[in-house]
This record gives sequence, C-alpha cells and structure tokens, in this order.
Amino acid sequence: MDRRRGAQVAGAGIAIAAAGLCAVLLWPRDDAAPAERASTSTESTAMPSPSPSPSPSPGPSPVEQYPVDPSTYDLAALPATQVYSVIPQLPLDPEPHAPVLPLTASALAPSIPVFPEPGASPVAQLPHAQAHDGTAVPVIEQHPHWVRVLLPARAGLPSGGVVGQTTGWVRAADVTLNENPYLVRVSLSEGTISVTESGRSVYESSGFGFGTPATPTPLGRTFVMTVFTDPAATYTRGNPTTALAVQSPTLDGFGGASVAVTAFHYHDARSGPISNGCIRVDAATAQYLAGLPLGTPVLVAP
Repeated sequence: MDRRRGAQVAGAGIAIAAAGLCAVLLWPRDDAAPAERASTSTESTAMPSPSPSPSPSPGPSPVEQYPVDPSTYDLAALPATQVYSVIPQLPLDPEPHAPVLPLTASALAPSIPVFPEPGASPVAQLPHAQAHDGTAVPVIEQHPHWVRVLLPARAGLPSGGVVGQTTGWVRAADVTLNENPYLVRVSLSEGTISVTESGRSVYESSGFGFGTPATPTPLGRTFVMTVFTDPAATYTRGNPTTALAVQSPTLDGFGGASVAVTAFHYHDARSGPISNGCIRVDAATAQYLAGLPLGTPVLVAP
C-alpha cells in the first residue's frame, strides 16, 4: 500500500492543542481456526450393510446477528464525528487494548449515518471529507452488513468523568473498505515505538517523552487522524505533527482551544514523563510517522 501523502496544514486550533497530548497501537486480528481432521476406520470382517437413516428435516435458518438496515435517514440535524464534537451517545471503546482489523472505512456519500449499535437510530454522521481529516477510520469489528469503527469525536469531557476513544457502527453498504497493513505500537515502559507492515517490522525508534502523571498519555487504541506542519509551533523545528483521534484523559482543552489533541511531534526535550500527554520524538521518527496512511491504528501500552 502506498504510504500517505506528505504532511499538510490542518487548522490553527488543532495545532495549538497538539502541543499538549498523545498516542495508541494495535495489531491485525487472526481469527483463522485450525482445520479439523476427520478419522476413518475399517473392519477385518464383513459387516452387514446398515439400513439407510432418514434425512433430517431442515431446521430454521440462523438469524443474522446484525440484519441489513435499508432505511434512509435525514442527517441534517446530526453532529459530525469530528475532533471538536462532543457526542454523548457514542459508545467508548470497550476493549481499548484489543486488536483491530487491517482495514479502514471511508464514507461513500458526502455523509453517512453513525449508529451506537446496529438496529438503533443514528446519533451522528461521518463525512466523506472534513477540515481536520478523521474520515478514514480503522475497523475493529466486521460483519456482513455492519462494521464497527473508531471515531475522532469525544463522548464527553474529562471534567465530567468521560474519557476514552469513541466508537460507532456504520453500515457496510455506506462505506468503502481499504486495506491498511500498517500498525504502530508504543510502549511507555520500554520507551519504544515500532511500526509494522503486514506484521513485518519496518521502523523502530527508542527514547521519547510522554505525559506526566497529572497529564498522562492516553493508553489503548486510537488512530492517525491528521498530519500538519505548524510554523508557529517553533518547538517542532519545522517537523510535521501527527495528530491522533484520542484526547487527553485529564484536560478538557489546551492552549486556549476547546480540544486537547494527542499527537506525535518533535521536541528538543524528549525524555521520560515530561509532556502534557503528547509523545515527543526525534526528527526522523516525526517524519516517518507523518508518512503513514490516515487511519493507521496506534496502540499505546503502559
């Protein structure tokens, strides 16, 4: 798969907030079960032929776990799942350290409905394009008619006790699914960042700064939301910032903005618990991460 285009300018609000916070990782799910072997036996003496058994009557067809939803919805009044949105109806990630699939989903239409669960009414919309990206979203669960994805909106604020990565369900017919073989893993305790492509290591880095106990780096899974370069953020020394879809677990906003975006970015001071949550990396790592496809999953481990 082609790596994503070079860093681009997102928005001043994100650039300010990204000065404070940080990241998360994952790996492809392997649901393949080993094949079962059938055994046969033979007898040394002839046996009478058994009477034919009657064929069993066909039972009821299994019920589709998440049936297709053919409804048309008016999305005009629904909030967009973007970085500045707070949408309480969106569920938080129930398994923040679980794997994800090597897939991203993108809306086929200008905007599509987002559901808290299959069969419920939609509570938000996922646009095909928006100012701060976040529209190529990683798939964490896949069914014939539905997929569950990670989203860039928040479900609440830390001051209200609501923290974590949001998720939502979209109809399979509403999205394009694209393979994404990349995965970023961050270990705070080991001080390592590793990138794999289809399970093969393609980049490794060690030694970085991360959040203090008062402003910790969020743990669990998230994804690359957008990439930008902010000349006003002189501490980055012109290197790109890779903003993630998860926000601070302790700050409602940062630097005068109403968001507290986590990110990978360059900083001269980048050792141990030193930041407001962001992962401070060297220039080579900042450049490499900025080239990953939007929607690439990131998993941060303690």
